[in-house]
Amino acid sequence: MLGDPGFLDRAPQRVTLAAAYHSTRAATPLHPAHRIVDARWAALYRPVRSPAWEGRQLRPLAPNWVSHADAFGTAARLLKRAGRQVSAWIVLTHNTRLGTARPDVAVVNCFGEPYPYALCPAHPEVREYAATLAAEAVLDLDLDGVSLEACGQLGVNHLGHHEKTDGAWTPAEVRLLSICCCTACRRGWVAQGLDPGEVVTALRAGNPSDEVLAVLLGVRHRHTDLLRAQVLAGLGDLPVTLHAHPDPWATGPSPGLTATAASSPGVDALLVPCWPLGSEDLVRAAAEHGTPVDAYVTLLHPMEPDAVGPHVTALQAAGASRLSLYHLGLAPAWRQDLFTL
Repeated sequence: MLGDPGFLDRAPQRVTLAAAYHSTRAATPLHPAHRIVDARWAALYRPVRSPAWEGRQLRPLAPNWVSHADAFGTAARLLKRAGRQVSAWIVLTHNTRLGTARPDVAVVNCFGEPYPYALCPAHPEVREYAATLAAEAVLDLDLDGVSLEACGQLGVNHLGHHEKTDGAWTPAEVRLLSICCCTACRRGWVAQGLDPGEVVTALRAGNPSDEVLAVLLGVRHRHTDLLRAQVLAGLGDLPVTLHAHPDPWATGPSPGLTATAASSPGVDALLVPCWPLGSEDLVRAAAEHGTPVDAYVTLLHPMEPDAVGPHVTALQAAGASRLSLYHLGLAPAWRQDLFTL
């Protein structure tokens, strides 16, 4: 929004603004000075203060594609002065630069292949990085909330490079290839009485028992709970919207809900991905956890404008108490009216 004097005229009452975000190549069709932002690495859009990160190998970089030293803070203050509510959008474990530099803390599949875009929450160092990142993102700002993305483990699916994996695996294979087998996760298995070599062999063969899978999911969820607790502890009283999926096995920007995620002190809403038409069952399943459900709806391609109204109505009927619409800055002029829902 910085450098775009018309943005405030388009901005709704409540805005979720990127404070720490992964690498992306993003369209800016309405910005008067450019049409593309090439964010080449995951960045903290606040000053990267040396005292906060002293002695750490896992630390964020500032963006060199923006001209403001405190881009998020500057934009947030502008929005607040204009009477808008502002939430900080913070992406935690999705960082290709760090995962490439430190493959020892990245997610690793059962074939020993690291996913460099995914930092594994089983490592205390990753959890400390995420908690510090979140605290630094909101430091000394008057904000109305926080939106936590990737507060858990990412898996095999990732939109990056010239991705050529679409349709290569069944849903069951995606689940198995998304089970992290890094050294920290293996230690968790051992603590639960499993032999890591036997587990990896079964995962590669595609035939782990239900009992083994239950243990593996429990280990993942324990680390997810530890990550979330550390992050929330540094956010004070700010209301938190947690990107989440009702499928406990889900990985990615909206990790699967653990048994205690929705009831965690400070978690005020669950942001559930509802981009495809027919996502009502996801809303219903998430609502069973007893926390308000924020339906995450894209207004971009391939969503047809005429389908937005019925889609939103169906999600609200299924139990969604709030809507988050994606993405005002990416939308062309002829889709802007959709954000007045």
